[in-house]
Amino acid sequence: MAAALLNEVCGEFFEPESAGLEPGTLNPLAIEALQEIGIDISDNKTQSVFDVFKSGQLFAYAITVCSESESKGCPIFAGVTKRLHWPFADPSQFTGTHAEKLAKTRELLEEIRAKIEEFCEEHCELELQM
Repeated sequence: MAAALLNEVCGEFFEPESAGLEPGTLNPLAIEALQEIGIDISDNKTQSVFDVFKSGQLFAYAITVCSESESKGCPIFAGVTKRLHWPFADPSQFTGTHAEKLAKTRELLEEIRAKIEEFCEEHCELELQM
């Protein structure tokens, strides 16, 4: 969700990549919540942090979004200029009915969007000044 939102909010300044420790399947709740705001990630593929690392890409920022309880399992990227940790809940851990889990995912989406808008406002101004 974070990579999709970053691409939506200020993708002209950044090329977000999304990766996890172990690639799996996209969370259907994340797909649904993003589709509601016009972002379609349903065809996206998951990838591992190790595969991104092996690609040799260099990153100015690595933003981890795992929750505080999972922070020890958050990936570390060597050579990154700046590592940012934004702890967010994992929507795959939400409980309740589908409607309740989707409501929690929407709330999470708005929390992530607010953080990304703050990040973009600060960093895009710096890019424009350079």
